[in-house]
Amino acid sequence: MTATLVISAHAADFVWRAGGAIALAAARGEQVTVVCLSYGERGESASAWRAGKTLDEIKVARRTEAEHAAGTLGAGIEFLDAGDYPLRRSDDLTNRLVRIYREVSPDVVLTHPLRDPYNQDHPTAGQLALDARVLAQAAGYPAPGEPIGAPPVFLFEPHQPEMCDFKPDVLLDITPVFDTKRKAMECMAAQQHLWDYYTDLAKRRGTQLRRNAGPNLGLPHDTMGEAYMRVFPQVTGLLG
Repeated sequence: MTATLVISAHAADFVWRAGGAIALAAARGEQVTVVCLSYGERGESASAWRAGKTLDEIKVARRTEAEHAAGTLGAGIEFLDAGDYPLRRSDDLTNRLVRIYREVSPDVVLTHPLRDPYNQDHPTAGQLALDARVLAQAAGYPAPGEPIGAPPVFLFEPHQPEMCDFKPDVLLDITPVFDTKRKAMECMAAQQHLWDYYTDLAKRRGTQLRRNAGPNLGLPHDTMGEAYMRVFPQVTGLLG
């Protein structure tokens, strides 16, 4: 069975940025595992803080939202509770990700791009994902499980792509599952202001997809899309 691993800095990132890809894979009967490095409890839960919620209450709420969203998309989900604002790289966190890589043995990985001047947690998560991918291939690395191959990595679109020098080279048609993605977005009550933002973004990316490839593919007029950047598209691991 084809397996996809999605590594998300916060509890909602995977929904906005890769929800369509997740839903498409799940609809094909493929296994999708989402790893949330943090709940986004400090930096992405402003409405809860303004409502007087405690840190523990916010973590529970964000976990519940993310679980419902992942279930809606058809994915499994794991939380590492590594903290946010800032999310910090550590040997322990890397080891935990290597374990997950070896458990999932993904055919494809989705994660954050390596530049975001407005949220350093995102490139930190992306670098952790890339580092763990390489270490999980090494036979001598002391983590449970068998070494993996070298799955291709796709970086999903940041919130402000122009400011992050994000230039996608993959546009994914998510029209058949966009209603599912929208339902998953609506699970994220702490960030309701982003529901329409990412709906509008999908429409814009769908327009690009339709104009660049649609006439030849017979895509519908109301195409919805997601954008990705390819990294490590070839199988080039450390094993030899």
